[in-house]
Amino acid sequence: MDILKKFEIIDPYEYVANLKKATGKSVLAYMCSYTPEEIIYAAGIHPFRIFGQVETIYKADAHLQAYSCSLVRGALEDALQGRLSFVDGAVFPHTCDSIQRLSDIWRLNAGMKHHFDVVWAVKLNTDSARKYMRDVLVRFTKELEQSFGISLSDDKLQKAIATYNEIRSLLKTIWQLKSDNKSALTGSQMNAVIKAAMVLDRDQLVVNLKELIPSIELSPQTEKRKRIMLIGGICNHPDIYDYIEASGGVVVWDDLCTGSRYFEGAIATDKEPLQAIADRYYERNICPAKHRDYYTRAETIKAMIKKHNVQGAIFLYLKFCDPHSFDYPYLKEALDEVGVPSILLELEQQLPSEGQMKTRLEAFIDMI
Repeated sequence: MDILKKFEIIDPYEYVANLKKATGKSVLAYMCSYTPEEIIYAAGIHPFRIFGQVETIYKADAHLQAYSCSLVRGALEDALQGRLSFVDGAVFPHTCDSIQRLSDIWRLNAGMKHHFDVVWAVKLNTDSARKYMRDVLVRFTKELEQSFGISLSDDKLQKAIATYNEIRSLLKTIWQLKSDNKSALTGSQMNAVIKAAMVLDRDQLVVNLKELIPSIELSPQTEKRKRIMLIGGICNHPDIYDYIEASGGVVVWDDLCTGSRYFEGAIATDKEPLQAIADRYYERNICPAKHRDYYTRAETIKAMIKKHNVQGAIFLYLKFCDPHSFDYPYLKEALDEVGVPSILLELEQQLPSEGQMKTRLEAFIDMI
């Protein structure tokens, strides 16, 4: 489909640098789906997610331990090498220890004019946490206004909320069509669409997504395949989807921050804007860096499995990602209890050899 070419961003950095030249917009980089993009967008600033995919890391190693994950090391390497020279600043939400410490290192070494920390609550099951999260957004909004010399009105925030609700609804519709076995979209293409949503100009993104949906709806069903769900943080390796499909499987849903955790959860339009945005981040499906209770995360994943008729799960974890590693035994046990087989794949910047990865996936999918 020609429309898919609009989501195939060969070099995200070049795209955003050119967008900045064309529009005059400032650019704020971020690394986590807990970043309140809506407020950045409302401020007339382009929010841009960086994925840390540089292949050779050497400058970052002078600042980070070798056991920091490749996402953190790769992002810092890009900044230190000057690949992010077009970026005006960065936003760091309070999530894992590595990203929190990266914020300090980034502030001192990345050479960017603006730097923001969004210190969310960790325990998301109290009224005080909900109120505190609004206070965090009030502070972030004031810092943006002071740093960029702008004024953020409720009207601007409401328009941003409407845009992001539409983006998330469109992405969810497309993922659901993919889950329904429509043949027009492969797994790697779905991955490209969602990652492009974190890079493209958001107004153009809405247009592109609306153009994409009819072509998927009209496509025929694919042949019957084993229905797979991905669980983890980010997926920087679209080849994974190709290997799964070559082995007789198909990814029908995920619990990834470069997947459903990015677009799940609409923002209420009948509340005060900052409270509504805070509520969305308070209520959204949590990642392992947040806590609600002992059972919510597993119950959420089991509900996804039931809804999408998942037959097997693949855990995609970055090497040295402590939050996900601590989460794994508990989630695997929960899947075992409902009879859903699973496999753990630990990834770095480079995939394991193609043959090794294919062999593991073929064996796993064959046993389902």
